[in-house]
Amino acid sequence: MRHEFSSIELCAGGGGQALGLERAGFGHEALVEVDSWSRKTLIANRPNWNVIDGPQSDLTKFDGAPYRGVDLVAGGVPCPPFSRAGKQLGASDERDLFPEALRVIEQVRPKAVMLENVRGFLDGVFTDYRLQLRERLNRLGYTFVDWQLLQAADYGVPQLRPRVVIVAIHSRYAGQFSWPTRHERPASSVGETLRDMMSSKGWSQVDSWIGKANSIAPTIVGGSKKHGGPDLGPTRARKAWAQLGVDGSTIANEPPEKDFLGNPKLTVQMVARLQGFPDEWRFQGGKTAAYRQVGNAFPPPVAHAVAQRIVEAISTRTLYAVA
Repeated sequence: MRHEFSSIELCAGGGGQALGLERAGFGHEALVEVDSWSRKTLIANRPNWNVIDGPQSDLTKFDGAPYRGVDLVAGGVPCPPFSRAGKQLGASDERDLFPEALRVIEQVRPKAVMLENVRGFLDGVFTDYRLQLRERLNRLGYTFVDWQLLQAADYGVPQLRPRVVIVAIHSRYAGQFSWPTRHERPASSVGETLRDMMSSKGWSQVDSWIGKANSIAPTIVGGSKKHGGPDLGPTRARKAWAQLGVDGSTIANEPPEKDFLGNPKLTVQMVARLQGFPDEWRFQGGKTAAYRQVGNAFPPPVAHAVAQRIVEAISTRTLYAVA
């Protein structure tokens, strides 16, 4: 498949943002991801993508110079340095990879940049960090630099998932970008979204369950390599799932059987659908590894909505700007 625009993606994970970019018309010159199971997922689903292997799969060792002139640098740098669930150490956290992303951007000099992170990035404690990020991008020629908190449910994802998206547009295209507008139709409930999956083995209680699972899902939590297994999050999150008739204590291998009683568990495939992944996208690894890829993903429909606006922006060159 030919694409009009090109991209490289940093911290690509299990492919959520990459899928959104693909739908918007971006080809993938390189995808950088340190997790081996995520790389296997990307390769299994898109054998034609250039998934970086070896030492350069680590962003701190990746050389962006060979990709100079690519249209877009995108990515989802690690969120723990900014997450309200952690200590919010920002630049003092060894996991902060914004500096590495900026290094690659300087090497590549793309037309546009698209980075995503958790909503904690907008907290007051990071005001100086955000201003420094904008100043650095300005110096690289990106006269439009903005960030917005986008709700996944506003773009058809049946989940309460706020994410900060940072967009930078080079001066050659400045003034052309505008943020996507929310969908007029509300996102479907968990019950309606998963009806066919939950009933695939003839579960007799599915209609009753759908009546209980009558709103969008709480934020799906993916966990880290050090903490968290295949479950739907800490106690508070599990209580929110229980109100929807879902047992969040673990992830199931199969949908409920015909005579199952009680609150069903979700399978990896069900959670993936709640994240906006297409059903044919298959995650590699065991249950924990696969679920972690899903839970940490940027929902493809949100990435698609933003990427479409970037396409519109970079398709029209500002004639008076200096290259």
